[in-house]
Amino acid sequence: MFGLGRTHADGDLIEVEGLPVRLKVNPRSRRIALRLDRSRREVVASAPDRRGLAEAARFARSRADWIRSRLSESPAPCSFAPGLDLALFDRPCRLEAGEGRTRLLDETGGVLVIRAAGAPDAFARSVVRVLKREALAGFRDLSRRHCETLGAPLPKVTVNDARTRWGSCTPGRAGAPPSVRYVWRLALAPLPVADYVAAHECAHILQPNHGPAFWGLVRDLVGDPAPHRDWLKREGPRLHALGAAEG
Repeated sequence: MFGLGRTHADGDLIEVEGLPVRLKVNPRSRRIALRLDRSRREVVASAPDRRGLAEAARFARSRADWIRSRLSESPAPCSFAPGLDLALFDRPCRLEAGEGRTRLLDETGGVLVIRAAGAPDAFARSVVRVLKREALAGFRDLSRRHCETLGAPLPKVTVNDARTRWGSCTPGRAGAPPSVRYVWRLALAPLPVADYVAAHECAHILQPNHGPAFWGLVRDLVGDPAPHRDWLKREGPRLHALGAAEG
């Protein structure tokens, strides 16, 4: 039980009947709220300010059944460990333990192998570094192709591990090139899905909105976007669960 005098800090992790709940300050919120963070497999209880975190904790305790139900629907984290099979931009990719420096090998039959050494945590971190590097290279190529088709300026491309959206675009300003960011985990999604996100962000270079002209550009690049959007909505949590502790 939490006493009335107990104080909490932004980011504290508490348990509600053995279930993880993260306390967060959200200045944009006007009330106490609960949401599921599928990528970390925990519920977030937010308050507009730090003084409201104790109330957020009490509210979470009153919604234990809701929390249990939502967490049961969330995929468990899957560590990057030797023996795991992935697909890297649709190419089969196997993780293997080995000695020496981390390597990405292109074996016969078109299978990629990421071979790394070290204890589980070190192995996983090495794998993530390779995946981020390959994701950056792949999204640079996809972005270049779409921008050439659109006649748009080439953007600066970066990758990150954002949890709320798969990509973002900042149009060029005052002589600076546009910039596009992608979630590196998209390299592990089916290639048409990753390509859709690239088309989406590159279309924003010319149309910084979601109006009819924007969606017309997207359809010109990749056809009907609905199947790809549906895949991300359905399978996105599983994608975020891959290597969740190491990303």
